[in-house]
Amino acid sequence: MTWSIVARDGQGRFGVAIASRFLAVGALCVHTRRDVGALSTQALMNPLYGAAGLALLADGVPAVQALQRLLAGDEGRAHRQVHLLPAVGAPVAHTGSQCIDWCGHQLFDDFSVAGNMLAGPQVIEETAQAYRDSHRLPFAERLLVAMQAGEAAGGDKRGKQAAALRLHADEDHPQLDLRVDDHAEPLAELQRIYRKSLERYQPFIGCLAGRHDPVGLTDRAAIEARIERFQAALKDHAP
Repeated sequence: MTWSIVARDGQGRFGVAIASRFLAVGALCVHTRRDVGALSTQALMNPLYGAAGLALLADGVPAVQALQRLLAGDEGRAHRQVHLLPAVGAPVAHTGSQCIDWCGHQLFDDFSVAGNMLAGPQVIEETAQAYRDSHRLPFAERLLVAMQAGEAAGGDKRGKQAAALRLHADEDHPQLDLRVDDHAEPLAELQRIYRKSLERYQPFIGCLAGRHDPVGLTDRAAIEARIERFQAALKDHAP
């Protein structure tokens, strides 16, 4: 019912983008944890995979073994699809024998693409190719461009409904967590919301209390100044 890309950039961040003909696909499928990893559970998804898989990685279990443990404890594994990316090392994936065609996955050094109920293998192929080709773009935009390429290649064969984008950096909370739960053009709407987040949301999040600054910025003038610097930097780097 879904396809997604799970990736890791050179700054220690994880990113997941996902789309589906299924309401609120970002609510239960996408899971991330700082310095640990990211995964997406799909097809007849098992939302328990998220916390359990990331806990295994946090305990030092290699990704291959973590995936094996998830599947071994799940009698419904033939109906599941999941791909898992650790903080260090290659991703792993499982596409169950009872997942609905077209279904499959592709694994690379620092990202993976997986999907089921797709128009064909070209969906994940084009998603992966677009991600590789857009390496000069900011991380979030690479993920969005990749998903749009998959959509152009046919996407979910049942149609469109929902999409989501999550980035997780060096805080316990996500750096960015955007969802389109029900829309005629969910990826286009996700792109619009992402652009909107650049206006104030993203620089404001950087002002909040966090692991390295338990207070954060509380002076409103200083917050506004940081937002202005962020926006000026965007203009300087605009094509």
